[in-house]
Amino acid sequence: MQLSELQFSLPQQLIAQQPCEPRDAARLLVAHRASGTIEHRQFRDIGKYLDTGDCLVLNNTRVLPARFFCRRKTGGRVEALFVRAEPGFWHVLLKPSARLTLDELIHVEGTDTVLELAERMDRGEWRVRPEPACEPLALLNRVGRTPLPPYIDRVAGPSASDAERYQTVYAAQPGAVAAPTAGLHFTPALLDALGQRGVRRAEITLHVGPGTFLPIETESLRDHIMHHEWFHVPEQAAETLRDCRAAGGRIVAVGSTSARTLESFDDQSIHACGGATNLFIYPPYRFRHVDRLLTNFHLPGSTLLALVMAMAGIELTRAAYRAAIEQRYRFYSFGDAMLIL
Repeated sequence: MQLSELQFSLPQQLIAQQPCEPRDAARLLVAHRASGTIEHRQFRDIGKYLDTGDCLVLNNTRVLPARFFCRRKTGGRVEALFVRAEPGFWHVLLKPSARLTLDELIHVEGTDTVLELAERMDRGEWRVRPEPACEPLALLNRVGRTPLPPYIDRVAGPSASDAERYQTVYAAQPGAVAAPTAGLHFTPALLDALGQRGVRRAEITLHVGPGTFLPIETESLRDHIMHHEWFHVPEQAAETLRDCRAAGGRIVAVGSTSARTLESFDDQSIHACGGATNLFIYPPYRFRHVDRLLTNFHLPGSTLLALVMAMAGIELTRAAYRAAIEQRYRFYSFGDAMLIL
């Protein structure tokens, strides 16, 4: 598959700047693979397409307040995005990065912490040593901000409501720098109603990294190197998924992160596991564990759109995106949803 096949033109005004309220009032485009037909619904209608015994796979990662600011000795301001920690070091994206120098010390605004720039990585990422040593979550909870994507315009910065709405209602495991956005549409009441109808839930974790938003830079998708993200499938989730399969139910991945986690099993069996995955899913990938996919509408040229095309097929995906644009659906993180059956 070629990068040019992932391109489309999107009117700027269709990029959602605010989330829909209430969450389940968002629109839902339903794409039927068997017939090629498309329906237009509200998200709260999703139960019409789920049967008793089906299983929703939810990514319970929680978005960190990962964005913070630093000052150089020259007074210049540096925007930072926490990525992950390792013993004694943090990995952060720094912007602007080009003029920063190895061993330079930058001061974290609002704290007594300085970051020593220990190693320059790729694409603006640095390995830094915090002094004094501290837990990143403790510092981020003090001075960090919600890391909204750059296409969401907040002149004054993210608000308290953004911090709440850029989390799923089942977010539990801190570690992501971006939300698994397909899950933002669920409310506790909707999940309870689905459960009462016999729809199962399995919670897994994949901590969404900044690489999710990196554009594909190679014309042939086979040459693109996918970023690594940490995931965990607990035994309880694996057991629920195995029971779903044994009873003839369908596994519905809520978002690309859930889909990538399930497809990262190292064999054909469903089992408790964890680790890092850099699985890149694009046509003509054949899914082994995911039967249906719930997802948002994604950026042109993105790995996320490639995954959707692998699930729905290239032509149905294009037809669905054309219909969504014609019907004025809202796109990207705070936008509407698409269910692939």
